[in-house]
Amino acid sequence: MFTVDSENDLDWLSKTSQAIRYEGCAVVVGVLEPELIERTRSAMYEVQAQIYEDIGRERLARSGERGVLRLMPRYDPYFLKLLELPAMLAVVDHVLCDTAILHLQNGFILPPTDAAASGSFQHTFHRDFPRHLNGYLASLNVMLTLDAFTASNGGTLVALGTQQRSERPRQGYLETAALPVECPSGAMIVFDSTLWHAAGANRSDRDRLAINHQFTRSYFKQQIDYVRAFGESLVLAQAPRVQQLLGWYTRVVTNLDEYYRPTEERLYRPGQG
Repeated sequence: MFTVDSENDLDWLSKTSQAIRYEGCAVVVGVLEPELIERTRSAMYEVQAQIYEDIGRERLARSGERGVLRLMPRYDPYFLKLLELPAMLAVVDHVLCDTAILHLQNGFILPPTDAAASGSFQHTFHRDFPRHLNGYLASLNVMLTLDAFTASNGGTLVALGTQQRSERPRQGYLETAALPVECPSGAMIVFDSTLWHAAGANRSDRDRLAINHQFTRSYFKQQIDYVRAFGESLVLAQAPRVQQLLGWYTRVVTNLDEYYRPTEERLYRPGQG
C-alpha cells in the first residue's frame, strides 16, 4: 500500500496521483491534528444519538446501515468545516478536478463485529461509483481516519489494481487479493471510486471511526440533494468553496423565471466542468 507524508514530502500530491492511477489507492498521513480528531469523534457520537432518536435503531438495522451516519451537518454544522481541509481540497483538485462536488459525506462508527453485521452492504465487496467510463476518472473517495486502521479493527479491505474495470473481478480473487488498509489516525485514504473494496471485520473491543467523502464531477447527481437537505441559510453561511462542493453552483432550475435569470443569478453557473 503506497503511503506518503503530506507534511514532509513536497511531492506528495504527484505521488498520490500516480498511486491512484496505477493501484487505485493511496494513504496520506499527517492530515488531521489530534485536537481536530477528538472534536470530530465526540461530534460523531452526538450525531449518532440524534439519528437514533429521529430514525430509530430498528429502522437503521433493517436497512443494513449499522454505524453509518448520513447528513451529519444537518445535526451539527461543524462537519461542513471538514470540507475546508487544505489537504483534502488539494487532492480533489489535483486528482479529480477543481469543479467537483460532494456526492456524499458519511460517518462510520464501525462497532466490534457480530453476526448482525456480517451480511451488510459495507462488508461485501463493492465499488462506490458503479460505472465504467473507459478509464475516465469521474469520482474520488477521501476517507478521514479518526482511529488508526489495522487488520484487527476493520481497516478497509482494498483489492489494489481492480479500479476502472468493466467487469466485476471474481469473488475468489477479491477475497484472496484484498489487503486491509493500515494507517495511523489523522490520515486520508484516497481511492478511485471504481476500486473494489469492503469494510473489514472489527475484531477489536472498541469502535473504529472514520468519515468517508466521495467527490464527483459536477454533472453527476449527488446521493442526497445537500442544498435542499441543509437549507439555503446554512449553505450560504459557508465559504464559497464549500457552497460549490455542496452543489450550490449546480442547482437545477424549476421554472422559467429561474431559467431566464441574468448570468450572475443563474442557479447553474457557467464554468462548472
